[in-house]
Amino acid sequence: MDDLKSLESLGLTLPGPAYLFGAILFGIIGYAAYRHGKKAANNTTKWLGVALMLYPYAISETWLLYGIGGGLCCGLYFSRR
Repeated sequence: MDDLKSLESLGLTLPGPAYLFGAILFGIIGYAAYRHGKKAANNTTKWLGVALMLYPYAISETWLLYGIGGGLCCGLYFSRR
């Protein structure tokens, strides 16, 4: 328990369950979109899938995670043929 307090004093905190769920959810959606885009030779879908898989590493706020993930998923929906 002292280790967690020392990490918190350095400004490092563990993500909450909602963040972890969102990161896993958008990662799975991104992987599926990447595979589909690669199979169908659709570069837009493929790169949106890559973005969905990688953006949680750059975002630390839960509301941003869901906002950007929702926007990228909307991009997947509207880019379909």
